[in-house]
Amino acid sequence: MAANSTVVFADLTGSTRVFEAMGNARATETVTRLTQWIGGVCEAHGGRVVKSLGDGVFAIFPEGLSATRAVLEMQRNHQKRLQTWPSPLRMELQIGVASGEVVEVDGDCYGDAVNLASRLSDLAGPGQIWATESVIEQLHGGEVRHRNLGPINIRGKNEMPVVHRVDWQDEVTDFLTMPATLAHTPRGTPDSSFGQIELAWLDVRSLFRATELPIHLGRVDEAQFVVNDPRVSRLHARIEARQGSCVLVDVSTYGTWVRFHGTAGASGEIALRRDECVLHGSGEIGLGAPLSDFSAPTISFNTTGGNVLLARRDMR
Repeated sequence: MAANSTVVFADLTGSTRVFEAMGNARATETVTRLTQWIGGVCEAHGGRVVKSLGDGVFAIFPEGLSATRAVLEMQRNHQKRLQTWPSPLRMELQIGVASGEVVEVDGDCYGDAVNLASRLSDLAGPGQIWATESVIEQLHGGEVRHRNLGPINIRGKNEMPVVHRVDWQDEVTDFLTMPATLAHTPRGTPDSSFGQIELAWLDVRSLFRATELPIHLGRVDEAQFVVNDPRVSRLHARIEARQGSCVLVDVSTYGTWVRFHGTAGASGEIALRRDECVLHGSGEIGLGAPLSDFSAPTISFNTTGGNVLLARRDMR
């Protein structure tokens, strides 16, 4: 039976680290209690848990507003909980939400919305909610803050869906809500659409075309560009192609720093903490430590046809 529904995938990050720190028995109990709590929040908002996925939950809702209210409650209450937990034991939530036709067979659910919500959960950074435009269209004006991230390249999909980041913080300053502006391209100038980015760290060098993005920079093998340093988070930062630009998104614990060639010293560094910036030209990316720290794990980058103006938005 097929019906239009809204799908939520809510995943806990950092569970591997917690199992190492706590041991299997205690960590399993902790993760189980958290996933049961996530399922309870879904059910309290009219959703139904389709299945638990180890360290995550797959739930379905009749419409987008109730699903969005559920994931907002999850992030807000879970963040309060994390403030009392030791840093090594913190598991943040990353959530994907998508609406569309869902087919139910023998208690399981299938469909493009299911696949898309799952992929958005993977792509969203810790503490983030990513939702498709079909979800955003169901929200009442002004009730939920969100930012248009533009078309996002999703592996396995020919068309890039427009994705929004849902802001869940109760308080946001004017600075954080100020939209970033991109330079207007004068008429008659060549097309500056982003084409590819080359990354280099020590003796590792990789080239990624816009069509191959998004990719993650991180410490584990799941990252497409691996930097093995203890200051680097498992999945530290994401590089994606968005509306003709190359965008770097920090999703780390300790932050990311960017310096473009042509600037010098610490004053020329841009600190990203759950922020994002447009990469243009060439420069360096510091993972987990400022570039002014000469021991910082530093990636050199060079873009081809990148946007000519830096843009920054808060990603917390």
